[in-house]
Amino acid sequence: MTVENVYDGPIVDAHHHFWDPVANHHPWLSGPGLIPFRYGDYSAIKRRYYPADYFADAGRHAVTATVYVESEWDPRDPLGETAFISRISQDHGVPNAVVAQAWLHHADAADLLARQAACPLVRSVRHKPGGAARPEDAARVRSLMSDERWRRGYAELARHDLHFDLQTSWWHAHEAVQLARDFPRTTIILNHAGLPADRSAAGLNAWRRALAPLADCPNVAVKISGLGQAGQAWTVAANAPVVNDCIAMFSPQRVMFASNFPVDGLCATFAQIFDGFKAITAGLPAEGQRAMFHDNAQRLYRTGQALHATAEAANG
Repeated sequence: MTVENVYDGPIVDAHHHFWDPVANHHPWLSGPGLIPFRYGDYSAIKRRYYPADYFADAGRHAVTATVYVESEWDPRDPLGETAFISRISQDHGVPNAVVAQAWLHHADAADLLARQAACPLVRSVRHKPGGAARPEDAARVRSLMSDERWRRGYAELARHDLHFDLQTSWWHAHEAVQLARDFPRTTIILNHAGLPADRSAAGLNAWRRALAPLADCPNVAVKISGLGQAGQAWTVAANAPVVNDCIAMFSPQRVMFASNFPVDGLCATFAQIFDGFKAITAGLPAEGQRAMFHDNAQRLYRTGQALHATAEAANG
């Protein structure tokens, strides 16, 4: 019989953001307008969000390191975002790893990736590849993952030992499978569990069937985050099927939990989300829990190495 044991150890938050949309231009955050967004009205997060705000939200949860993910900063200045977040890290001790912005289909992709990789904190890049808005259109509308120019940029990642953070809807997972097979030296980290927005039985079955071949690729991991639903409470009952299926498909050795704060603050508190993750996984072995809450993110994003490198940079 399994004795339930709620995880109470250290956490590496594998996906969050800091920003100041007044001082720095983010097309979706700066200014009065709003764009269509899966959580609806996001006016509440169009404000400065810094480490002090983050740790106030994290509260009693033992976050020991964090991973900053590019926040759709001005696309004309991807290196400016990396410089900004590096200063935040030097001043505040977090983040401890960075997923940087890179436009892989641009002519300067190879040079940009080399310059991003030169930053001691950068471990991965993200470029949302777009694609079909509905699953029924995915066979006809391909994402950039199938574009040869984009794939040439992607091929440069291995040269710099960079991972790729993939944010795509589950119905483009077949393209990600081909990407993982064609570039086995590059680790793909699927963001937000493949965005399973449709929680009906049919919707979850389609999501599960799409992700299963991706989970079979040994160079793919998944971040469980971004599970909120507009206008609905974040509950264990609503999210346990997604969490449990991700763990079953990828195994505890290739799963990471993350807050996606401040964005997911639109749907729940930090405590509601992480208490929920801990409750869902309470019946699993302790080593598996620690892997998902801490060890996997520390290993994949090398957060301990980032701490050392940042300290050296700060000391000249």
